[in-house]
Amino acid sequence: MVQAIPIGELSRRTGCNIETIRYYERIGLLPAPARRGRYRSYDGEDVGRLGFVRRARELGFTLDEVRALLGLAAGGQAACAEVRNLAAGHLKDVRARIADLKRMEKALVASVRACDAGDDPGCPLIEALYAKRAAELTAVSS
Repeated sequence: MVQAIPIGELSRRTGCNIETIRYYERIGLLPAPARRGRYRSYDGEDVGRLGFVRRARELGFTLDEVRALLGLAAGGQAACAEVRNLAAGHLKDVRARIADLKRMEKALVASVRACDAGDDPGCPLIEALYAKRAAELTAVSS
């Protein structure tokens, strides 16, 4: 007999918020659970699937990518090339975000140093943010 797991226990085992579990059900990442009266009832397979979803989300995969990965996981070895392609695309996005974060770090370091120097009567960080936004708006309207 399969042990029934209530939603609170599923949440505890996976570290996933109850509302997030319900959301994943609504969007089809988790199958609709069996019911015992008004209560949702899960099993070990649901724990594994939710763990998969959470780990993929932690790695930055979008919900659509997670859905695709779940579909491919059912395909076994034949789907490995498709999973590789999806992962390669995700890797490209991650590298682009890392580059953005490095640029952000440099800008913040410069702003903090300017604040520490205290040479400017205003706030260098606020001024830098306004200057960046103004430059973006000027470029768009040109």
